[in-house]
Amino acid sequence: MDEITLTGATVEEAVAEALVKLAISREQADIHVLDEGKKGFLGIGSRPAKVQVIRKKDAVEEVDRYLKDVTAHMGVDVTTSIQREGKTVTFKLESEKVALLIGKRGQTLNALQSLAQLVANRYSAQFITIVLDAEDYRERRRVTLSQLAERMAHQAVRTKKPVKLEPMPSFERKIIHSALSGRRDIETHSEGNEPRRYLVITAKK
Repeated sequence: MDEITLTGATVEEAVAEALVKLAISREQADIHVLDEGKKGFLGIGSRPAKVQVIRKKDAVEEVDRYLKDVTAHMGVDVTTSIQREGKTVTFKLESEKVALLIGKRGQTLNALQSLAQLVANRYSAQFITIVLDAEDYRERRRVTLSQLAERMAHQAVRTKKPVKLEPMPSFERKIIHSALSGRRDIETHSEGNEPRRYLVITAKK
């Protein structure tokens, strides 16, 4: 049961009873007062209060439901495991067709992650970051990008010409920035507009 409508002598009494019946806390509920009621005089003309209490939807549960629904439409049977660390929630996807979920250079996984983030934003009162991973792709991609960053930085220094990388989502550009943050012979900045925004590595003069 996700919602209930109850009457009571007062609004607070009706709300309290509804919370007990739904087995939720006040923070987990959306409360709508349908009728504040009326005490009347000596019991004459009195009217009970009426409230509707709705269980708030959990953002993580909604994201999990969304992922399983959209992947099913892709013809991919997926199981998920969820890890929470602070405000970051990581969904690890497992499937016999995991390559389809990842896509070329992670494009499908990144697109699913962006959509999952929109779902989380809709249902979460506080901002949470959604990360999708499959077969440790994120860690493998981090290593690949870090190695790419070093190669491109060497090229920029050697040729004295700016090196433009392929368009990447913001969290991948941050990996490049982080990998090169300790170098004093180059600078990095982003150019272009999303989703075609890319990173440029330039040798310092």
